[in-house]
Amino acid sequence: MKDVLICKPFNGVFFGFAAIFAVIFAVGVVILRKKEERTRAIVLSVAMVLTLVGFVVYKLFLSRDEDFSRITDAAGLGSFNWWGELPIQLCNINMILIPIAALTRKRPLMCFSFFLGPLGAFFALVLPSTGFESYSILLPRMLGFFGTHWMVLFGSLALGALGLYKPEYKDFIVTALTGLVLSFGIFLVNMLFRTTGLDPHANYFFAVEPEGNPILELFHSWIPYPFLYLIPCLLILTPYVLLVVSIVKGAGNLSARSEKERKGE
Repeated sequence: MKDVLICKPFNGVFFGFAAIFAVIFAVGVVILRKKEERTRAIVLSVAMVLTLVGFVVYKLFLSRDEDFSRITDAAGLGSFNWWGELPIQLCNINMILIPIAALTRKRPLMCFSFFLGPLGAFFALVLPSTGFESYSILLPRMLGFFGTHWMVLFGSLALGALGLYKPEYKDFIVTALTGLVLSFGIFLVNMLFRTTGLDPHANYFFAVEPEGNPILELFHSWIPYPFLYLIPCLLILTPYVLLVVSIVKGAGNLSARSEKERKGE
């Protein structure tokens, strides 16, 4: 099992696994777009709750994965610790936030999940954490890691694809402020876990140290202070949000024009 279907960023197994989730996403959007808005929100919420359940099962397997603990311990990250495996990383906190956003229609939450959910999940997928690169996709920890991250990525995008959220350029401010508040709150959680000894290596949102992430390492070289070194992330967030909004609006205008032509207007 350890020597077959090796998965690493951008290899055949990586793209094959991505394609499976992309097809499920596309089929689901086509079917659900015909349903009432409340039904769309409920189905998306159930999908993310099931993802959260899968996340817990995956962590249970991870807690018994001696090879994983050996790898992370050798990398100076310590062995498996439940306090360090909670669903409050940038990429997986959306398993909790998306259902709340979809059902309550709170715009700050929808902005955060729609923009930062895919961004966080994408970087986790292409820059996987220690112990999740170049191993068989058949390993429980690999299925859990890649499965939950692809679900978060497409679940976040589904807010827009299902018409539950329509992004606007002004949402950049809401997204940035929501991200800032949440990341600072998570930074305080990290400090609590570290000072109490619950998890000496707590680093949710990478708010304390970059852990080898090349982009964050660069920012850390500019501002070598916990949490503050994340501020340059706005350099990525700003054009990203503006680009996504322009694409969505462009696609919407094209669709509306095609509909008018179809009706002969």
